[in-house]
Amino acid sequence: MTDLAARPVHGSATDGIRLLVFDWDGTLMDSEAQIVACLHAAIRDLSVAPMDDETVKNVIGLGLREAIDTLVPGRDAAFHEAFVGHYRRHWFSSGASQLFDGVTDMLTLCRQQRLLLGVATGKARRGLERVLGETGLGGMFDATRCADEAPSKPHPQMLIDVMQALGVRPQQTIMVGDTEYDMAMASNAGAAKIAVTCGVHSGERLARHTPLASLQHVAELPGWLRHAGIITN
Repeated sequence: MTDLAARPVHGSATDGIRLLVFDWDGTLMDSEAQIVACLHAAIRDLSVAPMDDETVKNVIGLGLREAIDTLVPGRDAAFHEAFVGHYRRHWFSSGASQLFDGVTDMLTLCRQQRLLLGVATGKARRGLERVLGETGLGGMFDATRCADEAPSKPHPQMLIDVMQALGVRPQQTIMVGDTEYDMAMASNAGAAKIAVTCGVHSGERLARHTPLASLQHVAELPGWLRHAGIITN
């Protein structure tokens, strides 16, 4: 159930919001299983000791190189390059993941309400461009930033870059994501945040970062925006 009462939403916390920035995997797209499968495949290809799903799943949201350092610490540049190559080969040969239900309608409504839309993702640019093309959402976003263009979450640079590209201040921005990395990035950038619990990290983990609200699915966002007075219909 949507937690509309998690924190007060009227007043300074939401006054003047102009920009919504979304994580991609686990927030807009139901891609957890595909990412986990490709990470497991790369691990097997490189004869690394097998890992359980929870260990692998926990790095979703990080940039791929940071994910490798977390899963297999202390490896050299040649190992990183090989891992990235194997992962991307499996990713681009696998079937496309699907958007969560209601995502396209939610984004369309937000644009109709003249909100700016952005993406800050742990994907590389090539991967993001692929899914933007496959989903037909390429023209939906005003600015996007990827983990191969800025430091990985929870570093704030990706979010800062999106805000600067659109001339929007942190106080006018909400980050929407499914991981603690998203929540911490928003805090580090001075932006507000909304958690969605349909992705990688549990509601309990996300709640540690005091989001404005926790939603089961991102399609519930318009209801929260109306409740907060950010949109009118």
